[in-house]
Amino acid sequence: MNEPAVPDALEIQSGTSCIAVVIPCYRVTRHIMGVLSKIAPEVDLIYCVDDACPDGSADFIERHCVDRRLRILRHAENQGVGGAVLTGYDQAVADGASVIVKIDGDGQMDPRLLMAFVNPILRGEADYTKGNRFFDLKRIHEMPKVRIFGNAILSLFTKLSTGYWDLFDPTNGYTAIHANAARFVPREKISKRYFFETDMLFRLSILRAVVVDVPMDASYGDEESGLKIKRIVGEFAAKHARNLFKRIAYNYILRDLPLASLQLFVGLGLLAFGLIFGCWHWWISASTNVGATTGTVMIPTMSLLVGIQLVLAFLSYDIANVPRRVMHTLLEQRLAALAVRSSNE
Repeated sequence: MNEPAVPDALEIQSGTSCIAVVIPCYRVTRHIMGVLSKIAPEVDLIYCVDDACPDGSADFIERHCVDRRLRILRHAENQGVGGAVLTGYDQAVADGASVIVKIDGDGQMDPRLLMAFVNPILRGEADYTKGNRFFDLKRIHEMPKVRIFGNAILSLFTKLSTGYWDLFDPTNGYTAIHANAARFVPREKISKRYFFETDMLFRLSILRAVVVDVPMDASYGDEESGLKIKRIVGEFAAKHARNLFKRIAYNYILRDLPLASLQLFVGLGLLAFGLIFGCWHWWISASTNVGATTGTVMIPTMSLLVGIQLVLAFLSYDIANVPRRVMHTLLEQRLAALAVRSSNE
């Protein structure tokens, strides 16, 4: 269960930006104190969420940390990193935070970079920021090769399923979000475990939130990752496909119907027709030993070529359609309108 609320001893001045940090805690007792000691003084609140940790992270932190900004939240049952982050988001929003930063407790993320994630949001340039460990090409050789390959593949899938074509390193968990955007993340729908960071990007794309990459370095020490590629590759592929279809339906059918929608559907139809028609007549020719006519060959060929061109035209539009206007101010206006409506009722 979650506990406790912010005590009266720590007052947040009205009119100022309150910065909160959320740290999911699961078997991080070896590193968590080093992480907490480096959190910048600009931070007002720190939430350590014990996700039913078998090592007793919450008790360990309570015994060793005296930082007055610290709040301990506990889960009776393990909910995964996403569940822990959402618990922290909810408490931070309830306590009046303006920007909420999420970092891991395993020491891979440098807390001293925290304001680099917060400042674009405070300047009105982004609704959500996330780390990118691939920005500095000179440091990439320090990353395990399997992570480089895995991130490259995952980044391609993420670009397709979320529409954020200008982002990389989708599984990076060093993030910051404006509180107004955090309010509109659908708690009951978002993936709670390893797919959380990627699914968060999909949910933000539906909100048309602006997401910005922040260059960062990562350190790899003696921490152990619970992410096993063989175990999650099928799950990730299925969820990326689901999100892609949902994004197309939401953004190009329900919310808007631009010319690009017609290009996509006609292009896919021509590709399907050309492939089926061509394979069918190839099978007939192979079975009867009778060569196909010129027209029989040209019909599927032209269908495939035109279909590819139309799909590429849609992709070009989709890439140019990355959100550029921050949404947290509009969301704030919507929240204010809802509050007025509730008070009138």
